[in-house]
Amino acid sequence: MAAPRTVACPRCGSPALYAPENRWRPFCGERCKMIDMGRWAAEEYRVPDSSPAANADAPPAGARE
Repeated sequence: MAAPRTVACPRCGSPALYAPENRWRPFCGERCKMIDMGRWAAEEYRVPDSSPAANADAPPAGARE
C-alpha cells in the first residue's frame, strides 16, 4: 500500500494529510477550512470572468429593433 500523501494546507502552509481520514482535506484542520470559506463568502476570492463586458447602450442579444 502507498504511503499517505501529505500536501501543504492552502491556508497556512502546514502539512496536511490528503486522505479520507482528514475530514478537512486539503486543509490541515477545521479552522483553516472555515477561514477559507469565510473569504469566499466575503467575495475576497473571485473566479476570473473572460466574457466580454456588456455594452449598456446595446440591445440584448436576439432583441428586435
